Amino acid sequence: MVDAAQLSRPAVRRAGSAPPRRRRGGDAWPLLLPALLPVALLSVWPLLQGLALGFTDSRAGRNVVTSFTGLDNYVTLLDDTLFWSSFRIGLVWALSVTVLQFCAGLGLALLLNADLRLRWLTRTLALVPWAMPPVIIAIMWRLLLNPQYGVVGGVDWLGSFATALPAVIVVGVWAGMPQTTITLLAGLQAIDPTLHEAAAVDGAGLWRRFWHVTLPGLRTVAVAVTTLDFIWAFNSFGLVYVLTAGGPGGQTMLPMLFAYNEAFGAGNFGRAAAMGNVMVVLIVGFLLFYLRSQLRGQR
Repeated sequence: MVDAAQLSRPAVRRAGSAPPRRRRGGDAWPLLLPALLPVALLSVWPLLQGLALGFTDSRAGRNVVTSFTGLDNYVTLLDDTLFWSSFRIGLVWALSVTVLQFCAGLGLALLLNADLRLRWLTRTLALVPWAMPPVIIAIMWRLLLNPQYGVVGGVDWLGSFATALPAVIVVGVWAGMPQTTITLLAGLQAIDPTLHEAAAVDGAGLWRRFWHVTLPGLRTVAVAVTTLDFIWAFNSFGLVYVLTAGGPGGQTMLPMLFAYNEAFGAGNFGRAAAMGNVMVVLIVGFLLFYLRSQLRGQR
């Protein structure tokens, strides 16, 4: 019979014998599949379809035969000045919104991080634009910027060549600033307060503590939030579509609006898909360069 003491003692591995091999990650796949399937169906599969569609002459209409055209759509895009003009406008829009959102969001995050009265109410109010759909935000700002009866009327902000893009940028900053603010606020609260105390003891003023303690502590969070803000701004559609529909005279024609008009206005799905593929490649390359330059030297 087996002694009870032997049952209570853990099994001792013999010297020189190999440890039991464990399956690393093998048991996790059944748990990940419910989350991965919607991503594959709603993101990966449409992406692959769009990639393939860019090499065809697919058009809208009945009894239209789609044929493989190779790189024809991409070759014609090289000489399409309207597309590259919209791409330039998209870069100006996305960079402006990202930089202004970060600056305004950081200022508001520093204010919300201070020991203010009714701080909880202030933080709640700061989230209000984030809770509003982009279409509602666009309609609200169209009323505010109306030259006849708007609160800031007197100037045709959305109908003038000189002010249309700056006005749309202001609306984009207002709409996306809450998400940037909350993310930066979380980063501020993660900074060790003893670092500020030590810097203050050494005689560092408010500005020097901000420059040498706060900003370095926010570097990783800042890179993440600016990257996401740039992607979301460049891919914007509903906000600008309701505000100006790309006008006046194409001054706010973002690339997504241009591709939308090409697909559903002109009915040229293959060419519009090629535009989307080009934008994905260029923006991914730009973001990889930005991330590499900002995170260089960090592990």
